[in-house]
Amino acid sequence: QVQLVESGGGLVQAGGSLRLSCVASGRISRILRMGWYRQVPGKERELVADIAGFSGGGVTNYADSVKGRFTISSDNAKNTVYLQMNSLKPEDTAVYYCKVMLFSRGAYWGQGTQVTVSS
Repeated sequence: QVQLVESGGGLVQAGGSLRLSCVASGRISRILRMGWYRQVPGKERELVADIAGFSGGGVTNYADSVKGRFTISSDNAKNTVYLQMNSLKPEDTAVYYCKVMLFSRGAYWGQGTQVTVSS
């Protein structure tokens, strides 16, 4: 069993910053990718950013809407992924979910953390 615990969400004014963290624990095999997705009511969950595991060289991938404002990073020794969100906009308001893709085990999701950006 694998558990993902997210933290760092909250309420912030437009232009502000938040840092999300996600720690994976349990039966962790080789991590292929870790990432952040977000979802608003009535819309599909969308990729925000993800990062390859150690064997993948830490290559990152960002949604166009967050490039230049968000930065994803990871600490492989701690099985932790971070999302630094700067210059936040009201349209960034969503529930943010952590996702981990494990070698031969598939994908696991966190419970989600709410991010609200006020105008």
